[in-house]
Amino acid sequence: MKIAVIAHDGKKAEMVAFLKNNLNILNKKNIHLIATGTTGKHAMDAGLKVERMLSGPLGGDAQIAAQVANHEVDIVFFFRDPLDKHPHEPDIAMLMRLCDVHNIPLATNPATAELVLNGFIKHHK
Repeated sequence: MKIAVIAHDGKKAEMVAFLKNNLNILNKKNIHLIATGTTGKHAMDAGLKVERMLSGPLGGDAQIAAQVANHEVDIVFFFRDPLDKHPHEPDIAMLMRLCDVHNIPLATNPATAELVLNGFIKHHK
């Protein structure tokens, strides 16, 4: 199981808190985490094992989108900051569109991510 984690700058602390709060699940279920560069660094600094892609604005969102299109990612947690502008918005839109095209669960906030993760646990017991 591969989960992609991405967070805009204003949401990185929320992402790290979410991951740490669910560490027991992530470790027990043998989940491989991938992340955009800076989000991955924050997660690694918190003690999580993460494979890092490029930073989002440098192509990390597109790298993850490519893995979604190739059916290499099972879930995407993308904690977006809807109140800020993002220069790589086309890449973000592409990633979200590909999640829809390929029927990949996409959670854009901690509440939805919690539901998706709990659904995964129930489905894979």
